[in-house]
Amino acid sequence: MSLTEQLTETVRSGFAGIWIQTCEPDEALLEMARLCHEQEWQLATWDIDQGFHLAGNNGQNIEATDPLSAVRSFQTMPAANAPTLLALMNFHRFLGSAELVQAISHQLMQGKQQQQFLVILATVVQLPTELEKLFLCIEHELPQRSQLAEIAASLATEPGELPEGPELDRVLEAAGGLTRYEAEGAFSLSLVRQGRLEPEAIWEIKSQTLTRSGLLSLHRGNESFATLGGLDSLKSFCLRALQPRTNRPSVVRSRGVMLLGVPGTGKSAFAKSLGQETGRPTITLDVGALLGSLVGQSEERTRKALQIVDAMQPAILFIDEAEKALGGSSGQSDSGVSTRMLGSLLTWLNDHTSDIFVICTANDVRRLPPEFLRAERFDGLFFLDLPGQAQKQAIWQMYLQQFEIAVQQLPEDNNWTGAEIRACCRLAALLDLSLLEAAQQIVPVATTSAEAVEHLRRWASGRCLSAEQSGLYTHSVTSERRSPSPTSPQPNWN
Repeated sequence: MSLTEQLTETVRSGFAGIWIQTCEPDEALLEMARLCHEQEWQLATWDIDQGFHLAGNNGQNIEATDPLSAVRSFQTMPAANAPTLLALMNFHRFLGSAELVQAISHQLMQGKQQQQFLVILATVVQLPTELEKLFLCIEHELPQRSQLAEIAASLATEPGELPEGPELDRVLEAAGGLTRYEAEGAFSLSLVRQGRLEPEAIWEIKSQTLTRSGLLSLHRGNESFATLGGLDSLKSFCLRALQPRTNRPSVVRSRGVMLLGVPGTGKSAFAKSLGQETGRPTITLDVGALLGSLVGQSEERTRKALQIVDAMQPAILFIDEAEKALGGSSGQSDSGVSTRMLGSLLTWLNDHTSDIFVICTANDVRRLPPEFLRAERFDGLFFLDLPGQAQKQAIWQMYLQQFEIAVQQLPEDNNWTGAEIRACCRLAALLDLSLLEAAQQIVPVATTSAEAVEHLRRWASGRCLSAEQSGLYTHSVTSERRSPSPTSPQPNWN
């Protein structure tokens, strides 16, 4: 539902206090002005710079430069036959005053009878306790695909500047999640740099925008499944889940996968390579950055981050080491912050309708709340074990080629992960050592954290799907996991 539709319903319902949460207050104000013009409503505005301004009053500004004077001036306005709206820009910064809060409370009681509506436009919702029950909060969403297309068409007016068909689709996909102002800047940069709208410049702007937020980061690398050894069953499962099908019912959509495993087994690398394989950007959510010091800040950051993610569809959302932020969900050590963050995330996982495929990883399953792992949160729960001998041979060959190391005797690699094989090859190239010498500098995580690794493997046995071959993962108590024999069942997702 658009902002004008929400605002129309709210005014006609008689809510005298309206809080509009928006990343673009000026754009929201323009939509309000157009609505008031169409409905023949009166519109007044106030900000700390321009003061109180009543539209249609010959552009006259009333002497009300401070917030309290603005509210009092609105109170003294004569009643009209049509609704009158006062738009207060970034007013949340002034609500620490008890006198102002009281004046707003009186105005809302009076305004309900006189068709006067206080509308606060701000990037966040920060209501004092006294006003929480008096305001209705509505959201000004980021521009949709059709609106981005209109912006693109308004800027790319010369022949050849505006692409068509699939090329235009890629441009609009790249612009998803940007504000109108950011989209205009990205499109303009592309026109200046390349003479037409191309996705590369737009992705650059988007990456900078996400980095500034401190909550999300955008990855668009060259990783692919060819650079990731093993994990055959997991690869086949995800590719099939993300394969477009015209005959698929609209209610059937992919949710994502939960990856449990030993550190260094390729969980993060898989998330990045899946994005490359499917032509989707990989968005990384920093769960640690969601935690804020102020009351309600963590929940607000979580909501904001998920809103941006929804607007960037289709995409891969990567949540790494979720247990570090959600492991305190009992609420005993953080005043319930983790519990509320978990609730927001679970609600979104269940209810979101955007084309977002979630890849969530964890190294310590004991710290994850049970409700996070139940059915229908994810399409599959996979366990990534230490690679078998066949997988390690492929990983060795890949990194020997990458680091330009001549063929030589391989070191003993019992219980090594792919990350440890890569570290060995990198050290050999860096220090000009043989692989045998470099291996002496490597202590595998299966040794340093033997107890934790063994507990994780035992827990996953019979509970998780195997990332290597179809079916449930089964742990055999051996010093080295055997690779599948030629007669073992192979992935059959096709």
